[in-house]
Amino acid sequence: MYILKNSLRNLSRNRGRNLMVGGIIFVLIVSVVTALMINNTADGVINDYKTRFGSEVSLTINRENMVNQVQGGRSSGASRGAFIRPSIPPEQYLAFGSSDHLLYSVFTAQGRGVSDQIEAVDEALGGGGGPALIGQGPGGNAVEQPQLRQYMFRLLANEYGDFDSGDRELAEGRFPENPGECLISVDLLELNGLSVGDTIRISADISELGSQSGEETYHDIDYVLTVVGAYDDLTDEYGANMRENAYSNRRNEIFMVFDDLAAEVREGWMGISIDAAYYLKDPGLLDAFAAECYAKGLSEAFSVTTDQASYNAIVGPVENMKGICAAFVIIVLAFGAVILALLSSIAIRERKYEIGVLRAMGMKKHKVVFGLWTETLVITAVCLILGLGAGMLAAQPVTDFMLDQQVAAAENAGPNSGGPQPVMIGGGVRIGGGQMLSNFGGPAAEPLQELDVSLGFLTVLEIVGIALILSSLSGIIAARKITKYEPIKILMERN
Repeated sequence: MYILKNSLRNLSRNRGRNLMVGGIIFVLIVSVVTALMINNTADGVINDYKTRFGSEVSLTINRENMVNQVQGGRSSGASRGAFIRPSIPPEQYLAFGSSDHLLYSVFTAQGRGVSDQIEAVDEALGGGGGPALIGQGPGGNAVEQPQLRQYMFRLLANEYGDFDSGDRELAEGRFPENPGECLISVDLLELNGLSVGDTIRISADISELGSQSGEETYHDIDYVLTVVGAYDDLTDEYGANMRENAYSNRRNEIFMVFDDLAAEVREGWMGISIDAAYYLKDPGLLDAFAAECYAKGLSEAFSVTTDQASYNAIVGPVENMKGICAAFVIIVLAFGAVILALLSSIAIRERKYEIGVLRAMGMKKHKVVFGLWTETLVITAVCLILGLGAGMLAAQPVTDFMLDQQVAAAENAGPNSGGPQPVMIGGGVRIGGGQMLSNFGGPAAEPLQELDVSLGFLTVLEIVGIALILSSLSGIIAARKITKYEPIKILMERN
């Protein structure tokens, strides 16, 4: 008890020195509080971004690899017409989506169908679906033959881009969520006297092109679908240069769930096309995911790339700011430790006679050290309370200033100084082949322009730990100094 009372009295006896030590510790704690709040908040934001959005992967044609394959085929005597633009089979798209390296995948599908139960809009104009391209003619030109089957309806899954853009909107009911549900246009609903809750039957097919005969073998698929909603359509019924028939009329597009439409996908069969967008858990997993795709059959004519530029544009400013804060903490602590060590060493030399008297009275060395450490601990505790408050007040303005600087630097470094552009995951994702896919209802990732910092429990623990280390530093120095002092020698030097 005497040690504690004596330590508290010493705080008032040596006000000047203690105020100097307290001022240094206060500045260190405020700096560390501000930097750690920014660093930990930025780390949480970055991890949250990775968890919710991931890093988009694109499967794009590698023209250089294609040229090399073509040249290699010609040197081996292959005909000129044997080389066609590569494509990714539907089953490969599905296989790639099962990778453990992905945060999630977005699949879309299209099919073709007819019905003997409901009438299509503009059914009098006939059906369609496009001509079949069968075989290669002289000089590599495709031989075009008439389509054997005529289709009235286009079946879609996850193709909700027009709803995102506002060209279509839900008029009644809801979107299909479960197997056996569908969404149709209001025109189709009224034409057939249907209402939400009614059931329709659509017949579709997948086909296999015979390698020898050139004829297609069809496998019929029957879908029994419950109408769970209807949509208003502001799009043109027919796009530019489109043949006017029931199949190309956009009022005849029927939306289904992906699992229904893709259930009949078979290797080597056509009729149901699938596209996908993949999102890595982390951009660093790109090489591993690419190797997995090639092992699952992806052609070497395709390159597996990630949109690193957009990723950096979104989280780059925050990551840079996090790195600056981490470096700042290290520098501040290093300089602060050196200054405290010097002050503690000087303080021990100034108090040598006091230490000699206590030792001559019979006080053990460890108790003397404990008394000096207690003084510093009390000073540190007071500075910790004041520093937490001051650091919390300073953290947000400092964060806003640093983030503005980093965002401005990122914008100046962007393409044509245009700055970072939002990556719209919900409004259209560009993948290989140039098609725009949509993940309706998905989140939209925009560049991080704001960062609201807060003092979390982990940050408080880190700050308390740093404060204890700073206060213990003087105790370690005092212990080393005191162990070298002999009481009688100290008192003799004093005389």
